Amino acid sequence: MTERLYYRDSFLREFDAQVVSSEREGERWKVVLDRTAFYPTSGGQPHDLGTLNGVEVVQVADGENHEVVHYTSAELPAGAAHGKIDWARRLDHMQQHTGQHLLSAAFIELFQFPTVSFHLGQEISTIDLQAPAVVPRHLEEAERRVNEIIFDDRVVAVRFGTAEELAEAGIRKKVEREGVLRAIEVEGFDRQPCGGTHLERTGQTGLLLIRKLERNREAWRLEFVCGNRALAAARGDFATLTQAAGLLSCGLPDVPAGVAKVMEERRGLHSAAKRLEERLAEQETRALISAAAASAGSVRVISRVLEEATPGYLSLLASKMTSEGGVVALLASGKTGHVVFAQSKGLGHDMGALLLATIAEFGGKGGGATDFAQGSVPERGKVGTILERAKEVLAK
Repeated sequence: MTERLYYRDSFLREFDAQVVSSEREGERWKVVLDRTAFYPTSGGQPHDLGTLNGVEVVQVADGENHEVVHYTSAELPAGAAHGKIDWARRLDHMQQHTGQHLLSAAFIELFQFPTVSFHLGQEISTIDLQAPAVVPRHLEEAERRVNEIIFDDRVVAVRFGTAEELAEAGIRKKVEREGVLRAIEVEGFDRQPCGGTHLERTGQTGLLLIRKLERNREAWRLEFVCGNRALAAARGDFATLTQAAGLLSCGLPDVPAGVAKVMEERRGLHSAAKRLEERLAEQETRALISAAAASAGSVRVISRVLEEATPGYLSLLASKMTSEGGVVALLASGKTGHVVFAQSKGLGHDMGALLLATIAEFGGKGGGATDFAQGSVPERGKVGTILERAKEVLAK
């Protein structure tokens, strides 16, 4: 059994211990100490990092017989060991985990929405709430309540007791485990069984910001950040808004209205462009079919490389051309390397097979059906050669 020093003092940055065992496991070593301040991955909270006698600790996990296993990058011989915790990582985890306790308690206090799971990630943390519905009002009120408790700078204390004793004291979540349990108590607000590392006062959380809400299976998943993460998120939001305001030539409060105006203008321009594109495709269809009218045979094979055409315009033009009877359209864009093969209904060719056969040797990808196929090639300069190959195949 390893004595877990973080149970009573989560602010312990350095400690001394004895190496109980050390054995190689692949490219790393598996080290067990008689006592440790390193937190192993558990309960939604990731493990600590740091060093033992200057050797890097790369992972910490729960082992057998209540041991804490430290995975190190080099061998650690038997004897005394001095451990140092990566304090920036530990503080960040404590800010997020204590913030989670406050947020979960706020949703219980205000709306009776219990938390069914918690995850502490590298950039954001999440809780899953069991609720019929979660709306913006719920988020605003819970966030405001949490920050009230943070600004009150209340004491965060560690309590020990049996499940029965903690239940009598009013814990938020019932526990089935036996023996002496550990609980985290926020003065006058919350008491929750937990084995993780936590702050000493709520004020050390700094600030909590709710970032996102989405439906996740049977629960509502809520993303949040605390402490230094909240500061970084707020600075990032401010930088983004400032940049957007500069591009829109407006003040920060006017960014939403400015974006709405630009989007409306964009929709209008897009509609106008589509109408013009339709007219252009109709005119180009008439011109191409007219020029091909004198071709031998009843089927007109029309092959063109359009230098500035988009993939969408190629498809539109091919559809309009093949709406005429007896037309095979072989079109390509010199700008993008896209290729479209299409034919009028009732012709006996297989455009999908023809496309695959002609673009394969040029590293192209694509596919389609009998009457319409499209694809692209990485070397845009080869599209003219591809169309010539396709014409040769059709001629045979």
